[in-house]
Amino acid sequence: MPLIDRLESRLGRFAIPGLIQAIASLQLLTLLMFMILQPDARKPFEEYLLLNPEGIMRGEVWRLFTYVVIPSGNVFFAVVGAMFMMWLGRGLDEAWGAFRVNLYVIGGMVCLAAGAVIFGYEAGPAWFHLTTLFAFACIYPNEEILIFFILPVKIKWIAWLAAAGLFLTVLSSPAAVIPVFFALLNFLVAFGPGFIKGSVHVAQVAQRRRRFDEAQPAAGAFFHQCTVCGKTEVDDPALDFRVNDNGDEICTACRKPGSV
Repeated sequence: MPLIDRLESRLGRFAIPGLIQAIASLQLLTLLMFMILQPDARKPFEEYLLLNPEGIMRGEVWRLFTYVVIPSGNVFFAVVGAMFMMWLGRGLDEAWGAFRVNLYVIGGMVCLAAGAVIFGYEAGPAWFHLTTLFAFACIYPNEEILIFFILPVKIKWIAWLAAAGLFLTVLSSPAAVIPVFFALLNFLVAFGPGFIKGSVHVAQVAQRRRRFDEAQPAAGAFFHQCTVCGKTEVDDPALDFRVNDNGDEICTACRKPGSV
């Protein structure tokens, strides 16, 4: 039995159903609190929730989890983003079940927090959104969403666009490779072995196909040729060939009646 299955059999009862949907709901609650607060009070409150390594080292351990409930963007994008996360969460719950979703989300938090403490960078909810999007896109690549509620786009293209943005970020600022690596570490652990196995399988299939093609006779190749008329089975598939005592192949048309 795989390790995850053993863990699920023992710890599955402690899993939180709909964890991603719960986080998205907390984002909406945090957004409501931001709307109630005065603008000059929102910034300190948001900084109080960020994954800040200095704060963690001072004992502010809540930062290990609270950064994921910070809403992103203005009110419109924060609401749409929370609804989008709920949709992604329901899909992952159906594909994985509550325990594996919990393991993926909490594992991602642990990886990102470890990188922040070791290398001293801050982190917000964007990393959580990206890893959830990438996981959903790998499981349901052809699922469609409506951009601006009008334009249908497959989720895999949204994920590729986000990946391209990360790539450009790393190119423009090579130091960003550290938070990107730790933020995506849970995704790499969850899907990396499958990617490697699939790539190896594709390479093996291509190699077998290449060997098969190389073993095929070339176009126009023949096995038999009459030493009298020069015809082959390619010229006339109805011809029958026999080998005489001298080792020469003779076709049906050139053999003498009564000869072997």
